[in-house]
Amino acid sequence: MRLVLNDVRKTYQLGGENVLALRGVSLEVERGEFMAIAGPSGSGKTTLLNLIGAIDFPDGGDIRYGDASYLSLSEEKLRLFRRDTLGFIFQNYNLIPVLTVYENVEYPLWLDQRLLSRSEREERVMELLQQVCLTEYASRYPSQLSGGQKQRVAIARALVRKPSLVLADEPTANLDSTTAHHIIELLRVCNERQGVTVIFSTHDSRILDVVKRVVYLEDGRIVRDERR
Repeated sequence: MRLVLNDVRKTYQLGGENVLALRGVSLEVERGEFMAIAGPSGSGKTTLLNLIGAIDFPDGGDIRYGDASYLSLSEEKLRLFRRDTLGFIFQNYNLIPVLTVYENVEYPLWLDQRLLSRSEREERVMELLQQVCLTEYASRYPSQLSGGQKQRVAIARALVRKPSLVLADEPTANLDSTTAHHIIELLRVCNERQGVTVIFSTHDSRILDVVKRVVYLEDGRIVRDERR
């Protein structure tokens, strides 16, 4: 489905002062796009992803995914939207430390056990672990993994419910250059094979060479929209 942002604005209170994080952002993203939101720290990248992911809400403007405006959805419909439509990959992985790699990936499927049987859950989790080259790490815990391995677990977890839209906030921020390229290439392959729309934020220009579209943010505004 198509994602449309129209004149989206967001202001935060910081130290008693108003900070304009987004200043009238308008953007259209077609289904199946592989897109980066680039810009320096403080440009509004994370705020924009949080709004797209319905983790936060704009002070003005509108966000629509398909025919639905976020602002018109009830809390329950928003919860289901986040659960069933979105996959979110966080900068700091947000893995559950007491769960194994397998259990971390499987966890979103437990949010609605009617979705799949136990054998179907196992098949899907192991298929994703194979895609991210972590089959042999299924029984390990996050503390036993490198940063790149943790991010691959986070990618598998984000994809396990087969979302139509995947958002990744600085997915390579804590990784070396080689590992960062592997992570972005993995997201690109998921985008091509599964047709999922992928939007990730970054301030690292080195990983933009495989991206089909880059939207550049500066001081809360889109300053360039580059298609390749």
